[in-house]
Amino acid sequence: MLGGVFGVNPAGGDQGGEADGLPISDLMAGLMIVFLFIAIALMRSAFLERDRIREVAVAYQENQVAIFDALNEEFSEDLPRWDATIDQGTLSFDFQSPDVLFEIGRVDIQPQFQAILEDFFPRYIETIQEFRESIDEIRIEGHTSSDWTGATDDSEAYFNNMNLSQGRTREVLEYAYAIEGVEPERDWIKDRFAAVGFSSSRLVFNELGEEDPERSRRVSFRVITNAETQIRRILEDADG
Repeated sequence: MLGGVFGVNPAGGDQGGEADGLPISDLMAGLMIVFLFIAIALMRSAFLERDRIREVAVAYQENQVAIFDALNEEFSEDLPRWDATIDQGTLSFDFQSPDVLFEIGRVDIQPQFQAILEDFFPRYIETIQEFRESIDEIRIEGHTSSDWTGATDDSEAYFNNMNLSQGRTREVLEYAYAIEGVEPERDWIKDRFAAVGFSSSRLVFNELGEEDPERSRRVSFRVITNAETQIRRILEDADG
């Protein structure tokens, strides 16, 4: 009876079943606070990651513009006579006159293109000198039309053109590497330059949406910056 008066459970526990630990409501409140702190920490990490990626993106854009401006300033007067263009978005320096570059179906560099390379390449290396820390790769890209005389189907033409475009870019890289005056840069060239053949996978089309075979046959020197590598490292650090 006294136990009933003073609110004590006759079995020895406190009234309400709270003798063995915290009340369920207090436990749930504690867990909610823990989860809240975890959520805040994760949100903070996500915001920091977002800000770091944004900084890389801004730096990337500024760097792209700076490289384009440097190339354009150096070569703007040469572009018309070389039949060349510089694309600001991809930093691709395109030589677009196929008759000057190679004979049809051959990998040997035409004498006129050799002369262009001897003028272009040392200046190109010097122009991108100040941007080297941000450059991941310089890619010499070979592109062809979709045509291949005697091919039985599109697949045969594609792979024949693949071999042709790869052979041409190797010839261009080998020739450029041997040009007098670039000897001090040869270790960097071996470390950063790549010769890639794209066959007919990146055709040029005219205003009617039809393939332009002449413009599709081209050689490009393309700067690829390391912004993607930096973003990948940020994401890997966040995961780690």
